Amino acid sequence: QVQLVESGGGLVQAGGSLRLSCAASFSRYGMGWFRQAPGKEREFVAAISGSGNNTEYVDSVKGRFAISRDNAKNTVYLQMNSLKAEDTAVYYCVAVKSLRNNIPWSSYYIYDYWGQGTQVTVSS
Repeated sequence: QVQLVESGGGLVQAGGSLRLSCAASFSRYGMGWFRQAPGKEREFVAAISGSGNNTEYVDSVKGRFAISRDNAKNTVYLQMNSLKAEDTAVYYCVAVKSLRNNIPWSSYYIYDYWGQGTQVTVSS
């Protein structure tokens, strides 16, 4: 059974950092992170290929967030630096067997598996 288990969320002051982790029950799937703030639509944050060689980010987090993976541990990370109040949301880990080049990685419908979510709150 495919499982994604997120951890690392919490409360942090603006300008601070957090690292989210997502442990998977499988290896080398394409994986990523989405977030959803109260009253807002779900938003793509970042994705990484199964090899870890390719990544994508939403413009609003470029230069502040970094997605990475350790395939030996079947774990994906989201390092979040210079956090802002607008980063406050529930963050969801997602996975798909393979990320394709002809479909935007920001499309939520390509991901077959979703974690339960972890809350990130940034106080201003």
